Amino acid sequence: MTKYSSRYASSPEAVKKYDTQQLRKEFLIDDLMQENEIVLVYSHYDRYIAGSAVPVQDLVLESIDPLKASYFLERREIGIINVGGSGSVIVEGKTYALGFKDALYIGSGNKEVIFKSDDSKNPAKYYINSAPAHTSYPTVKVSLAEANKLELGTMETANHRTVNQMIIGSVVTTCQLQMGMTELRPGSVWNTMPAHVHDRRMEVYFYLDIPENQAVCHFMGEPQETRHIWMNNHQAVISPPWSIHSGSGTSNYTFIWGMAGENLDYGDMDVCKITDLR
Repeated sequence: MTKYSSRYASSPEAVKKYDTQQLRKEFLIDDLMQENEIVLVYSHYDRYIAGSAVPVQDLVLESIDPLKASYFLERREIGIINVGGSGSVIVEGKTYALGFKDALYIGSGNKEVIFKSDDSKNPAKYYINSAPAHTSYPTVKVSLAEANKLELGTMETANHRTVNQMIIGSVVTTCQLQMGMTELRPGSVWNTMPAHVHDRRMEVYFYLDIPENQAVCHFMGEPQETRHIWMNNHQAVISPPWSIHSGSGTSNYTFIWGMAGENLDYGDMDVCKITDLR
């Protein structure tokens, strides 16, 4: 079964007037990881799709009405990261085994995509990102061990973290989709500080490894007009191109970042001084 919804773009001027309920309605994705369902959110920021698949029984990736396509990847590429039990994804008859925190990139033109779990009592939990694609590139699996790793931050500033670049130009060739996973060390809680914006691409954050009874406060908005959304485990948040995207947790945690847009340069960003944030 597939469920989908759409989110339209909001201007920074409009967001200034949103209350908490409206802010969460427009940007928070809080219904992911439902058993035996594919859940998709179609965003009008760069036509990006974020979603999940939890196959207690096998689930088939199907096209949804907003795509006006005969199959999901007719004009799209997709990135998948498993955040649950071990499983596999079948692409045109070829099986790709995905363990915890392994990633898979699938290029456009692939008609058959099937999500499977090795154990229905401990199903795989696939986090999905997809973006429009102009051509087809090969399907590639990237394990967490194979990711390009960056050690950033310090314990002194509470942001010591490992950035795992997984579906990114230096590892996998894509049209525009990029994905990776940032793991915060114990004792560190801040992600993406100093904050930044990149006006030529949007981003989605998906938070995981948040301990029970803990939470992450995600910051968004223009640097001079910030807002916040409190988030729980396995929830995602859409970040417009004009918005910062940063967060602080009541414990350390992990988040998956995915982005698409006009530019593939990971360092293409405008950094905001911490003391200039408002």
